Amino acid sequence: MALRKVTDVTGDTPSLAGAIAQAARVVAGVAAGRSLSAELERAMEEQDASRASLLDLTHGTLRRYGRVQAISRILSKRGGTEPLVEALLWCAFYARDSARHTDYTIVDQAVRACAMIGQHRAKGFVNGVLRTLLRNRSAVEMQLATDPEAHWQHPAWWISSAQRAHPDAWQKVLDAGNTHPPMCLRVNTRRISAQDYQLRLQSEGIAAKPVDSCALLLVKPVPVSRLPGFAQGEVSVQDAGAQRAAAYLELDAGQHVLDACAAPGGKSAHMLETVDIALTALDADAARCALIERNLARLGLTARVQTADCTRLETWWDNSPFDRILADVPCSASGVVRRHPDIKWLRRALDLMTFAVRQGRILDALWPALAAGGKLLYVTCSVFSEENDAVVESFAARTPDALRLPLPQGAASTLLPGPEHDGFYFALLAKRS
Repeated sequence: MALRKVTDVTGDTPSLAGAIAQAARVVAGVAAGRSLSAELERAMEEQDASRASLLDLTHGTLRRYGRVQAISRILSKRGGTEPLVEALLWCAFYARDSARHTDYTIVDQAVRACAMIGQHRAKGFVNGVLRTLLRNRSAVEMQLATDPEAHWQHPAWWISSAQRAHPDAWQKVLDAGNTHPPMCLRVNTRRISAQDYQLRLQSEGIAAKPVDSCALLLVKPVPVSRLPGFAQGEVSVQDAGAQRAAAYLELDAGQHVLDACAAPGGKSAHMLETVDIALTALDADAARCALIERNLARLGLTARVQTADCTRLETWWDNSPFDRILADVPCSASGVVRRHPDIKWLRRALDLMTFAVRQGRILDALWPALAAGGKLLYVTCSVFSEENDAVVESFAARTPDALRLPLPQGAASTLLPGPEHDGFYFALLAKRS
């Protein structure tokens, strides 16, 4: 059932109750196994929503995955709570944690939201749970402190996997997953230098600092519409970690290059901005290939964009070997979970092995298309070793002509998420001549 347009008591602007009601529907959809992006798109289409409020409530609630669930378990004494009511409570718990509204306002607006989602009979229950939380917050916090999922705000299996992969830094990895992501720009140095573009930002009142040769980190995120020259192709939004791929491939002019899993096209565009190459960009989804083409067109760049499964060489490869291959493979996306907080809901421990098998298949399939002496860069946005070292080491062990090379400038393969970038893994492989 679509939400009717929800307004405050004056009838003029979206209310907190309306935002909670909408967010509850989105979060309930994610809890049922649907993607956050799809649920948000649906919510925005159904009514004139406050995008900022909806994004804050949904992303904030999902980032606090373990905490809001634990609070619900502690306070809700009855079983079989309606999933939509449960999701509404989670959103209200987050709203209280965010401290943007008084406790009274949150209780009042959450109760009003029950009617907006068609759950009139739940008003008393929601009122009772929230008032119990306010009366017993100290006792609740003591119980939360003993719950690892509530403390780290990640599923137990995720915590264990992070501990195995990064025994000296697992806390850092988990903490980063609960933060707001940085906004980084990639300056198209074919059009303007990074220094000059930084000055343009400054003139627009947008503060930024350089983090790489063409990467500028914004001090505070801004809408893309505020970026000068964006429509003209002077700049793109791309994480600073993702920008490392082009440098690690050590491209030369005239090379025949494949981006095997290219959508939405950021790394393809970066390679073309860096040097004149003959680039083939593949993706299995036609709509995502159209997105690659739109991004390249905005930047004034050209590539051969093809809809194809990269593992089925017979359907797209013309037997002309590639000098360089970028294999940015499908993965758990655990390194970018702060951008996609629904991942913590949707992933399961067994998914890591499923991804690992698929990743190995991609490497096996692409290797014959790499020229002798050529290089392949294996990339994931995962922090889990099952998808990273384990996949690369297994591939190298079964592929006699594969040689793993050190990354340029002695860079580490694992890039953990931090204030300036997301989490990534890079492995450079060369084909023996």
